[in-house]
Amino acid sequence: MKFSESLKKNHQFRFVYKNGRSYANKYLVMYVMENGTDKNRIGISVSKKVGNSVVRHHITRLVREGYRLHENIFNSGLDIVIVSRVNAASADFFDIEKSILHLAKLHEIV
Repeated sequence: MKFSESLKKNHQFRFVYKNGRSYANKYLVMYVMENGTDKNRIGISVSKKVGNSVVRHHITRLVREGYRLHENIFNSGLDIVIVSRVNAASADFFDIEKSILHLAKLHEIV
């Protein structure tokens, strides 16, 4: 099984926003760019517009778990930033999971 790391620093996120490609759907926006390593690095961003900290952490956990369950089908060597949209506050796990897989197919990284 592959192990993915996290993007944590603001400059890492900004670099992916600037140089990566993005696709969006109802719940999420996904930015993807190659990172030149054999691991994927994933960053999750949920803005204060989405809800209070409880809601934001809940969405973050849903996104992280949705990615983790399907990590083995993703190509490796990518920086992936997933930005949640306001609609995500009302989504359940299966909506988020479908949304992640849909965006991954658009990016052709699965």
